[in-house]
Amino acid sequence: MENQVLTPHVYWAQRHRELYLRVELSDVQNPAISITENVLHFKAQGHGAKGDNVYEFHLEFLDLVKPEPLYKLTQRQVNITVQKKLSQWWERLTKQEKRPLFLAPDFDRWLDESDAEMELRAKEEERLNKLRLESQGSPETLVSLRKGYLFMYNLVQFLGFSWIFVNMTVRFFILGKESFYDTFHTVADMMYFCQMLAVVETINAAIGVIKSPVLPCLIQLLGRNFILFIIFGTMEEMQNKAVVFFVFYLWSTVEIFRYPFYMLCCLDMDWKVLTWLRYTVWIPIYPLGCLAEAVSVIQSIPIFNETGRFSFTLPYPVKIKVRFSFFLQIYLIMLFLGLYINFRHLYKQRRRRYGQKKKKTH
Repeated sequence: MENQVLTPHVYWAQRHRELYLRVELSDVQNPAISITENVLHFKAQGHGAKGDNVYEFHLEFLDLVKPEPLYKLTQRQVNITVQKKLSQWWERLTKQEKRPLFLAPDFDRWLDESDAEMELRAKEEERLNKLRLESQGSPETLVSLRKGYLFMYNLVQFLGFSWIFVNMTVRFFILGKESFYDTFHTVADMMYFCQMLAVVETINAAIGVIKSPVLPCLIQLLGRNFILFIIFGTMEEMQNKAVVFFVFYLWSTVEIFRYPFYMLCCLDMDWKVLTWLRYTVWIPIYPLGCLAEAVSVIQSIPIFNETGRFSFTLPYPVKIKVRFSFFLQIYLIMLFLGLYINFRHLYKQRRRRYGQKKKKTH
């Protein structure tokens, strides 16, 4: 008796230039796959939802595709790649508006249009970097030098912030709240060193050594250094306040997870616990750090007003005294704007790695 012809489960995803189809059939040999008049024809003997049978389906694509499909057989499925004739985003896969019952999104490969554009730009940037490295010398040597340089930078920063974190933690357990008031005099030198060295991170982003966008790096660098060098560094009255402890502790808490993560990336290693911490710890810490920085600015305003430091008088005929506290109030607004920009950047990073499945479409 001739086997019944059935339809397999088919899952799809797309990029701007390609379509991906995953046919849920195992133990397939020599499938018949072709594209004629923009219609994909598939027929194969295999083990699917209805056991061993002949499975068949046809899909008429929404737009023009190249007539040479590529496919790869695995033990559990058939993976088909189809090239679009034009690089563009499709609103659906098939010409017919109603999705075929056997067709569903492949959430393992699914991206929305904006994420796909980011992936496309990343691939193009990787291609250009590869061409640039090839034109400059041996790619393997240059990549190794770059990874070694980044590993050492991240290692030094990790050791610096770890020293700050451990020192403050031990002092807190020994001295309790009393440790709050001499935090600056205890760890400020190391914090100065780490924050001055952080300039390198922004330069790395600007010249393309790392793929991080420049703006979030620059915002964090300028914001932290303003608090460290201007608010704390120039005002002795601020150095004995408890807020210094909370600012330094929150800064170092984020960094003792971030820099080891980057170190492992340089070694092409992934420790899942550390990766999760790197993409999660910032969620409570960044707002708390921003709040601590804002408190330090607010506490410094009356001190700057009283001492008149950094205040100035406009020249004749205006002769208006401009208090530095005016700029501090503007800075408070910029502080929370910077928090929004960095929070949005980090949220996108986390969503790309731990993103929720997209809502179904066809």
